[in-house]
Amino acid sequence: MSGHRSSSVRSQFTPARYSWSVVDDVLMGIAASPWALPVLFALVLGDAFLVVVPGEAAVTAFGALAVTQGEPALFWVIAIATVAAVAGDAACYAVGRVIGLERWRWMRGPRARAAFAWARARLEHRAALVLFTARFIPFARLAVNLSAGATRLPAGRFLLIAGAAALAWASYQAVIGAVVAALLPGGPAVAVVVSVVLAVGIGLAVDAVLARRLRARG
Repeated sequence: MSGHRSSSVRSQFTPARYSWSVVDDVLMGIAASPWALPVLFALVLGDAFLVVVPGEAAVTAFGALAVTQGEPALFWVIAIATVAAVAGDAACYAVGRVIGLERWRWMRGPRARAAFAWARARLEHRAALVLFTARFIPFARLAVNLSAGATRLPAGRFLLIAGAAALAWASYQAVIGAVVAALLPGGPAVAVVVSVVLAVGIGLAVDAVLARRLRARG
């Protein structure tokens, strides 16, 4: 009997279960930390300049934690992500307005020049559409925001469109995480991983569709 009990206990502590348990503990600690929302803000802000910063994934993950842990609240996840996205886009706009599109070497490369030319041409006729959809296309976002500043798009108009786009983007990312977490059994680790993978997949599909439509309209 003792041998049966010991084997049963060992079966409950397999490496896989232990690993998920550790991740659950880490995520619960992050969710409860007073630094949770500042970290989210920093990631989304950085994502406006560097596409390698996981801003989208962070918003989705925190959306999942809002359901599984109850903190941070989903409202604050969306609010902080929206403010950070607007701040990042506005900073890119300001950089383009102050220094233009030729100051740094990477701006003068063939790919960057092509991206800026594409953005300028479309901002001239479809500024609202391009600014709104670019928020959902990481690689286009930087070129469009810099070009909006360089072409002297009115700041008030830019901020109005950027704010609406940021709110839609933040809500979309966070709600994906929240819905997956609500439907999926298991701890926060499973909810976060599945929701982020799903959001990335949907995001790639949306990026492809929006980019194709923008090219077609151009």
